[in-house]
Amino acid sequence: MRPARSRQRWLVDTTPLRESPAFRRLWVGQSLAGIGTQLTVVTVGLQAYALSGSTLAVGVVGVFALVPLVVLGLYGGSLVDAHDRRRVALLSSVALWAVSLALAAQAWLELGSLHLLYALVALQSAAFAVNTPARSAIVPALVPPAQLPAANALSGTANALALTVGPLLAGFLVDGGGFRAAYTLDALTFVAALTGVWRLPAMPPAHAAGAHRAGLRSVLEGVRFLGTRPNVRMTFLVDLCAMVLAMPRVLYPAIGAGDLGGGARTVGVLAAGFAAGSVLAGLFSGPLGRVRRQGAVVVGCVAVYGAAVAAFGAVLVLAPSGAGWRLAACTALLGVCGAADAVSAVFRGTILQVATPDALRGRLQGVFIVVVAGGPRLGDVVLGGTAELTGEAVAALAGGLACVVAVLALSRAQPRFARYDALHPQP
Repeated sequence: MRPARSRQRWLVDTTPLRESPAFRRLWVGQSLAGIGTQLTVVTVGLQAYALSGSTLAVGVVGVFALVPLVVLGLYGGSLVDAHDRRRVALLSSVALWAVSLALAAQAWLELGSLHLLYALVALQSAAFAVNTPARSAIVPALVPPAQLPAANALSGTANALALTVGPLLAGFLVDGGGFRAAYTLDALTFVAALTGVWRLPAMPPAHAAGAHRAGLRSVLEGVRFLGTRPNVRMTFLVDLCAMVLAMPRVLYPAIGAGDLGGGARTVGVLAAGFAAGSVLAGLFSGPLGRVRRQGAVVVGCVAVYGAAVAAFGAVLVLAPSGAGWRLAACTALLGVCGAADAVSAVFRGTILQVATPDALRGRLQGVFIVVVAGGPRLGDVVLGGTAELTGEAVAALAGGLACVVAVLALSRAQPRFARYDALHPQP
């Protein structure tokens, strides 16, 4: 009996799935849909590269995703606090499904338009910017506070699984059936997300009717609240260090075509390596619920992440081009990146949820999604532009080192964050 109990302490805590049917339905639906979403992220990059032959053009996809994400991420959080959260999540999910259908249609019609691809990415990002704060703000209403780390670890594990399976599917589907097969599968899997949200109970605003209206004033109220929460603010800043300076995904198409060879399949393997690390971290996330120094763990994880990206670039720079072990080494280092990012995400999300009142949770989740999803998009532009000047390998090496330096400097400037105690939280 003792070995079984020991394994249970280390493995992911599934209590929220067992005790909350509503959370279980939401989690299952989003898990299945997430595979299709990540499949599309990789497929869009491959299609942009196929149409242009430029890593910078792949990076520009990030620009068209970033602008609506920033604008509607902030405003979308205001909508979430002003209206029934289930309704907001459902309507934005329908919009996301419509874009998935449009991406499939342009591939089946073989339109071959880079500008159309950019436009659809922008529309998808706009709907995503409203949908994600709504779903994130719903979770604390479905599980008790003590189960939030476990719920966040489960969500992170599902996302990581999607990041593993989705890119692998993209590589094989694009190789075998072209872009249309990949986009069509995304449209089909998204039905699961619609079903999970549809079956949620109504979730009207916590405040009195008319007390809060969506708009600029509401957004500014959320930003001012964030200004009074230095530890919450630090969760955003350290994540930006990793995502803006050292997010390597924009480099994958060119590395697959040149440095490592293998084309779309190599791109899928690299992306899946990152996600596999996240999956392993999630599967063995049992001890995370007992961590008290959550801020210190976040700083350490981001530093490890940056160091692994730098090592990834160093392998490409220093190892002989014909060495067969280069792909395995690069994939393993990306797995370290994924594991570090997954653990960091659990605690960043938990600190935010604990520190934010329910009436402001949508707006703070809006800021959170701008950082979490917008940071990588900006990182696509930064590393994509750097790669045009220095090459993909040097861009990864420099970006990883810059991430380590930046996060250590932030930690030194805000030492209170490293002392954050989950039992006595100071926002």
